[in-house]
Amino acid sequence: MKGGAKAGSRTAAKAPRSLGPQGEFAMPEPKSPALAPVDSFSELDLPVELTQTMASLSVTQPFPIQAATLPNALAGRDVLGRGRTGSGKTLAFGLALLARTAGRQADPKRPLALVLVPTRELAQQVTEALEPYAAALRLRMATVVGGLSIGRQVSALRAGAEVVVATPGRLSDLVGRRDVHLERVRITVLDEADQMCDMGFMPQVTEILDQVHHAGQRMLFSATLDRNVDQLVRRYLKDPVSSSVDPQAGAVTTMDHHVLHIHAADKVSAATEIAARDNRVLMFLDTKHGVDQFVKHLRAMGVRAEGLHSGKSQPQRTRTLAQFKSGAVTVL
Repeated sequence: MKGGAKAGSRTAAKAPRSLGPQGEFAMPEPKSPALAPVDSFSELDLPVELTQTMASLSVTQPFPIQAATLPNALAGRDVLGRGRTGSGKTLAFGLALLARTAGRQADPKRPLALVLVPTRELAQQVTEALEPYAAALRLRMATVVGGLSIGRQVSALRAGAEVVVATPGRLSDLVGRRDVHLERVRITVLDEADQMCDMGFMPQVTEILDQVHHAGQRMLFSATLDRNVDQLVRRYLKDPVSSSVDPQAGAVTTMDHHVLHIHAADKVSAATEIAARDNRVLMFLDTKHGVDQFVKHLRAMGVRAEGLHSGKSQPQRTRTLAQFKSGAVTVL
């Protein structure tokens, strides 16, 4: 469309929103009352195929964010959810998305539901988590991410996929190539929206949201609620229901934290001693070059170490994670 607003865009509210602690905005109050949380999945109107699959996977009791989100998401409400990784938010949006898409069939290159995530790894995790439920409903899924064969992804879209899990950059590329069209997407999820904003994906995210069906449902999940996320909420969510998990409820409580104040000349030797301890060790460095150099150093010291960063190919990253998980690599 030329000479006016893009199809699918929503008018942004002009009123400023008060910021909470650490520069975060306050969760908005819905104009329409939210549905009450449920105590069990049996209270929800889920397709029997989903409940049977949940039982087979021992998914019996909803996590707090699932109990609060699912009733409203299944009713078609826009949702603003706050929860950390591990809070159960994938099923909070995933079960609703699949249940509301069940029985529909996508035409080639025209998906019906979309999940946007910031990284390839998260896209694969979301796909793996939802695949059994999608299969039970005979819904086809396609994963669209950078670093993997674009030809295979295009083929999956051309074959017809009801649900697409994508990173913003690759999906934007495929939209530009006209390998996928988004006007029939009626359910859109932004998972880890704050990380997408931090990684500089805001232009691609807004471009994508402007192209999905204007009357569709949007669900946004984020660990933090800063000004960038606030822009997405104000522009694209209509009277959202807010669901928030107590940050402490999702925090690890069995971990001790230690801060070591050491001289710069002793950092490598101290880090090497930590890396050489029993069991697996996960270490973070500030640059890709630093990771590669420290891995070489640890290997020279006899430590089974591997590096993981964006400079590695996807097969390398997948293999490294599998080796760390199995114990073949002890330091990541």
